[in-house]
Amino acid sequence: MRPLSRPRSTLLAAAVACAALSSANGSAAAPIVYEAEVPAGGPDHFFVDFDVPPGTAEVEVRHDDLSEANILDFGLDDPNGYRGWGGGTTEPIVVNEAAASRAYVPGPIPAGRWRVIVGKAKVVESPARYRIEVELRTTPTLAPIDRRAYIPPPPRKTETRYYAGDLHVHSRESTDASATLEENIALAKQRGLEWLEISDHNTITQLDFFDAIHEKEPGFLLIPGIEYTTYAGHANAIGATKFVDHKIGQPGVTIEGAADAVRAQGAILSINHPVLDIGDLCIGCAWKHDLDPSKIGGVEIGTLGITAGAQLFSERAIAFWDALLDRGAKIPALGGSDDHRAGTATGLFPAKIGSPTTLVRASELSTQGILDGIKKGATVVKLDGPDDAMVELEATTRPTQPTRPDGRDSDDALAFPGDSLGVRTIYLRAKVTNGVGQTVRFVKNGKPEDAVAVTSDPFFHVVLAPAPEQGEDRWRAEALVDDRPRTVTSHVWLRRDPAGPEAEAPASSDDGCGVAPDGQTRTSWLGVTLAAIAIALLRSRADKKLRRR
Repeated sequence: MRPLSRPRSTLLAAAVACAALSSANGSAAAPIVYEAEVPAGGPDHFFVDFDVPPGTAEVEVRHDDLSEANILDFGLDDPNGYRGWGGGTTEPIVVNEAAASRAYVPGPIPAGRWRVIVGKAKVVESPARYRIEVELRTTPTLAPIDRRAYIPPPPRKTETRYYAGDLHVHSRESTDASATLEENIALAKQRGLEWLEISDHNTITQLDFFDAIHEKEPGFLLIPGIEYTTYAGHANAIGATKFVDHKIGQPGVTIEGAADAVRAQGAILSINHPVLDIGDLCIGCAWKHDLDPSKIGGVEIGTLGITAGAQLFSERAIAFWDALLDRGAKIPALGGSDDHRAGTATGLFPAKIGSPTTLVRASELSTQGILDGIKKGATVVKLDGPDDAMVELEATTRPTQPTRPDGRDSDDALAFPGDSLGVRTIYLRAKVTNGVGQTVRFVKNGKPEDAVAVTSDPFFHVVLAPAPEQGEDRWRAEALVDDRPRTVTSHVWLRRDPAGPEAEAPASSDDGCGVAPDGQTRTSWLGVTLAAIAIALLRSRADKKLRRR
């Protein structure tokens, strides 16, 4: 979230320090100064060009929006393109061959035409003005930093199960964040998470530090990402390792092109906090872009934890997700904390890693494994955090609970979230753990079914789902606290297949009182009993149709 204003003392201190440094090294010419009015109207970004002569070893750019009311964003391009994006920070931009200020890319300093990128984040005071000072040095002043090219690490674990993580975390490479990667991982591990996606604002420079972290944390996984930040909405480029141009409105830069660029990397474009419309407290946070749902690979239905304030907009975010699904898209539910401070934030919306938690059913704990699980739609979101109830959704021909001793995927499960299944009739089974005192329900095509009380741990809620006459039905399961969603699965998709599996008629329980045969877990048997009647009716109708032929 962005500040309403920024202290001028920060800029003054930076200018004084930089002047002293330049004087001390004696290797810089007088700064090139640009001071002018912000262009009125037109695109959201404009450019201030400057020339870098051969032999330049370091470029520094100091910038100021000259206003307590206006907010301008700043970034830098060299003759070959992207060199970084600092957003609304007041920190100077410094780049040389071996080092760069945070969010900027170190590397050779090519001679030629460079440009400062200026974004009109918030312009309420007119005429808006800016000041830019460019200093070109023949001797670097910024010390080298240990950086390495990103290489995906080998799988951390190799078993098919749900892996818990957070899909929206910032590091210091977002200039509005302060957390180090080490601090983020420490909190994640404390909360029982196994992976994090580091989604810094319009930059990929965080990847330079992943390799060293993976060496120190062999059991933990960092996933690449970008929070693709525009003034009409934020998206998450999950798995992206290449910069994606965010300057919507510039020639050739569109939201459709951005989605295609993300997909071309094998990454996933998800919409972050789509209904978070809180004005200047979060500039451009609510989603306003018109994008074909087929290009959307996820929706962040939870941002922050429920107890941290997300209750104000989580149900509207779920409704936003359902509206996209109603248009025929198959998009999974995702969640992310948007933590910038490794859990130390205070104030109106204190984000904390793991709140919410996204669980991805994957064949292994690797970047590709998590991406494949999300692309399939195999996700569950715990909207408040890792201690929320877990809900595992399965499709099966049998109404009874699994018999495996480890309680994991039952041998008779035919489908999990993200699967599309052709059936005649099928049972949907929601296994709820750590949910006693809550309720559980199914949601069909966005419309909630009746909820039932969770009375044991684990608890199984079962319903019969006949195939639709046309198209597909989508089913998810939700655990509720105070009649509001707390844990939400992605969907199982059902279509009619005359040769597909058919639900078995259920046997009655041993004592007729709703206790499952093992005497330890409970199943919502009312739905199963009604299922038996429904199956008989469906079979009767099928027989009549055959006799008419």
